[in-house]
Amino acid sequence: MRTSATATSRDCSTVLDLFYTPFSEFEFMQRALVGVIAIALGGGPIGVFLMLRRMSLTGDAMAHAILPGAAVGYLLAGLSLPAMTIGGLAAGVIVAVAAGLVSRFTALKEDASLAAFYLLSLALGVTIVSLRGSNVDLLHVLFGTVLALDDDTLLLLASISTITVLALAILYRPLVLECVDPIFLRSVSRAGTPTHLIFLGLVVLNLVGGFHALGTLLAVGMMMLPAAAARFWTSDITMMMIVSIVIGIVSGIAGLLLSFHVELPAGPAIILSAGAVYVASLLVGRTGGVLWLAWPGKHLEA
Repeated sequence: MRTSATATSRDCSTVLDLFYTPFSEFEFMQRALVGVIAIALGGGPIGVFLMLRRMSLTGDAMAHAILPGAAVGYLLAGLSLPAMTIGGLAAGVIVAVAAGLVSRFTALKEDASLAAFYLLSLALGVTIVSLRGSNVDLLHVLFGTVLALDDDTLLLLASISTITVLALAILYRPLVLECVDPIFLRSVSRAGTPTHLIFLGLVVLNLVGGFHALGTLLAVGMMMLPAAAARFWTSDITMMMIVSIVIGIVSGIAGLLLSFHVELPAGPAIILSAGAVYVASLLVGRTGGVLWLAWPGKHLEA
C-alpha cells in the first residue's frame, strides 16, 4: 500500500512538473499564457466568420499587409509598441481599401488584387526592417516574441479582444445574415456595407494584436486553424465560435508547454499544436470528419 501511494504521489508530481510548474514558477510563461488566451478570445470568432464568408485567404493576405506599416514604425522608433501598432493598423486599412477599389473599378478580382498587395507588402516590409535592423529584429517582426510580452502589450491584446467580443455581440445578426444570405440582407437593410467594413476593421485589429505576439507570418494561424477545426464539430455558428475559442486556448497552452519542455520556438509550437488539433478534427470530427463520412450511421427506415 505504501509503495502504491508513493507511486501515485510520484505520478502527481510528474504531472505538476509537466503542466503546472512552468506557469506557476516563471513569469514569462504566465504573461505568454495571458497573451494567447486574449488572442484566442478575439481571433477565434473572427476566424469563424472569415471561414464562413470564404475569406480565409483574405485574412492571410491582410496579415502580411500590416508588415510595411509596422516596419515603418520600427524604422522610426525601434521596437516601439505604439509606433508599430499604429503603423500596422494604417497599412492594413490602406491595403484593404486599395484592394477593394482595384477590384471594384478594374477587371481584376478581389482575390487577385489582395494577392498582389500581399506580395508587395511582404517584400516591402522585410526590406524596410533589413535597412536598419539585424536578423534578430527581422525574426522578431516575422515570428513574434510571445515569451517576451510586457504589460503594455498584454493590455493591448486584452483591449483588442474586449473590443472584438463587444463588436461581434452588437453585429452578430447582420454578420450571420451576410454569411447565410447576403442578398436578403441587402434587400431588407442597409447594414450590409457598414457591417462588412467594421468586420474588416476587426480583422486588421486582431491581426495587429497577434502580430506583436506571433509575428506577421503566424498571427493568422490563431484565427483560421481553430476556426477550421471547430467546423468539424458543430454546424451551429455560436457553438462554432465557442469551440474555436476553446481550441485556440488549448493550442496556446499546449504550444507553450511544448516550447518550454522541448525547447522549440514558442510561436511555431503554438501554431503546430493548433494544426494538430485541426488534423485530429478533420479525421474524427462529428460534423464532416473523414471517419464519420467513411462509416455513416444507419439511416432510418420507414
